Amino acid sequence: MKFIQTRGNDATKPETVTFSEAILSPIASFGGLYVPEKLPELGEAFLQKHSNSSYKVLAKDMLDAFEIDIDSEVIDEALDLYDNFDDASNPVPVVKVKENLFVSELYHGPTRAFKDMALQPFGVVLSSIAQRLNQNYLILAATSGDTGPAALETFKNRANVKVACMYPDGGTSDVQRLQMVTEDADNLKVIGIHGVFDDAQSALKRLLASDNFKEALQKKDTKLSAANSVNFGRIIFQIIYHIHSYLELVRQNAISMGEKVYLNVPSGNFGNALGGYYAWKMGLPVEKIIISSNENNVLTRLIRDGKYDLRESEVVSTTSPAMDILKSSNVERVLFDLFGHQRTKELMFDLEEKNVYELTSDELAKLQESFDADWCSGEEGKKYIKATFEKDGYLMDPHTATCMKSYETRSNPAIKSIIYSTAEWTKFSPVIANALTGEVDTKDIEALESISKVAKLKIPVMIQELFTKKIAQKTVIDKDDIEKEILKFL
Repeated sequence: MKFIQTRGNDATKPETVTFSEAILSPIASFGGLYVPEKLPELGEAFLQKHSNSSYKVLAKDMLDAFEIDIDSEVIDEALDLYDNFDDASNPVPVVKVKENLFVSELYHGPTRAFKDMALQPFGVVLSSIAQRLNQNYLILAATSGDTGPAALETFKNRANVKVACMYPDGGTSDVQRLQMVTEDADNLKVIGIHGVFDDAQSALKRLLASDNFKEALQKKDTKLSAANSVNFGRIIFQIIYHIHSYLELVRQNAISMGEKVYLNVPSGNFGNALGGYYAWKMGLPVEKIIISSNENNVLTRLIRDGKYDLRESEVVSTTSPAMDILKSSNVERVLFDLFGHQRTKELMFDLEEKNVYELTSDELAKLQESFDADWCSGEEGKKYIKATFEKDGYLMDPHTATCMKSYETRSNPAIKSIIYSTAEWTKFSPVIANALTGEVDTKDIEALESISKVAKLKIPVMIQELFTKKIAQKTVIDKDDIEKEILKFL
């Protein structure tokens, strides 16, 4: 399968590239992104074939459908990392919460967040390509809290790869920060910045597109790639769990094969939602994809009103910090799929130059055929956490809680809903402890112990250990110094 570019071709890059080329160099012409030239058509026959398949068997067959240029042995090695999740036979449990509401738990990997689902195998794939080509790669990662720990975990001590991970200092939970700053592998560099996630992501995109930075890396015999979801190597693995979650509902006799469902996704950078959109385009029976946001509700405004307007917007710090994002990179891939490269280029240039773009009424109607949206405040989210725990016996994190409001306001109760839980309760314990008991200003370790007692849940060992590990990464800098700091690391 070949990959094409969301903003068209600028004559300096090939018209099409392979999968391995797209993930090694993820920024396309005019600052755009790579997308498949054509998505595989799976259909009901594919779903029937995998009605009782394991996650790994399903994943391998779906990856084969993309005809990616990665050796089968490498894919097998990558998928084998799912054996290290809590339950090797079912790395993504789908749990019934209400009669027509199910939660797909994507957080059972080593860093207790959904980014492990894509980044665990992605690390193997990218490192293997670098070794095959006998090249050294610097992998950039910008994180609002979950990508960073997952990227560091998958790439640590891998051959031919170094990672520079940027996070907003003070903009993550304590657990997320500890997961990053306690990493001590020689090939990892963690950089806190004075700013917000959008500053880190903007720096990442600028460096990926910078010829001067690439020349500086070339002098150090190093090439450049990224672990964020601008990289399609992330997205391809995020399609799989949407198909798996649907099949789990069939296996649980909650739906019949071919019955449509809602996919309800807490959304920041939109990669998770994009994976669901591609699964739908490939043949998954979906009624609509519901986008759930926090107070940084730019996606809600886009999907409801057709306007992406950042002119008077600033990132608001919330109880769901992994979604404290205004510039959602993967919306661009949906725009391309709906409107083509020329219109996508116009819209994205408007956003970059004017901080706003607006869809026509016809374009908005087309977007709304696939998506609906709502947003949930932090206080509302805490009420949903408490009510769902007390009434249904289910404990969720603040990001998952945003989906409860949109489940109530934007879905038809006659149609089953799958909510995607992106993080374990351990990642945001002070918010959850406050929701359950009213306690305030508790440190993460105290909140973890409080929740563990109230909910009768064990604190996972990999979380408990963080509080006694040595801090190995102490760099916190101004965002203007990022490039200099990375070059010093190399």
